[in-house]
Amino acid sequence: MQPDRYIAAITGATIESVVAEPVAAPPRPQFEIVPRKGLVLVAAALIVLIVAIAVNNKWLLMFLHVGGGAAWTIIDLFLGLVLGPIMGRMSIPARVEFTTKLMPKMLLIMPTVVMLTLAAGWQIGIKLGTVVAGNPLHGWVIASFIVVGVMSVLALGLLEPANIAVLVELKKPRPNPRVIERLMKRFIYCAGILGVMQIATLIIMSKLASG
Repeated sequence: MQPDRYIAAITGATIESVVAEPVAAPPRPQFEIVPRKGLVLVAAALIVLIVAIAVNNKWLLMFLHVGGGAAWTIIDLFLGLVLGPIMGRMSIPARVEFTTKLMPKMLLIMPTVVMLTLAAGWQIGIKLGTVVAGNPLHGWVIASFIVVGVMSVLALGLLEPANIAVLVELKKPRPNPRVIERLMKRFIYCAGILGVMQIATLIIMSKLASG
């Protein structure tokens, strides 16, 4: 794509007006792919998780599992069922600006809440004996393992790589709009699937909580 056509596509101006009066390309947003300040919070959360598992404290483990699971559920439902459709209707410049604000934070939040939820949940299962085959709730626990396992693969194997790829592309001197659009579609579709699967998680967790 020629520079004048690229500028026209971004600004909405006509080719003729660009040729007649050169227009500077809009500045690319400045952002960090990995927010360094957020790493402190991630490290603090992981330290609390390690301590909770080491001391095997039921309340602390339950807090991390429920808190992490609630955050994971809310994020997936909001991204997939609310924010995703909105982003799909935004203009490319608006979508790019919004992406540079949201995705660096998601790069830290999602792996952290997934790790808190899974690690604390497994330790609780060991402590309560629900992972033992003879437990009456064992079947529901296995069902939760399957659903959460699929969600983890989608979140860490598809959602996060698409997230990182978009941010890396936006850092280039001349980002490719087609690449960004394709990656954003993958991100939005994956978030939508995770949002729907979270409904199954809510059903299973409600059953486990009620006994």
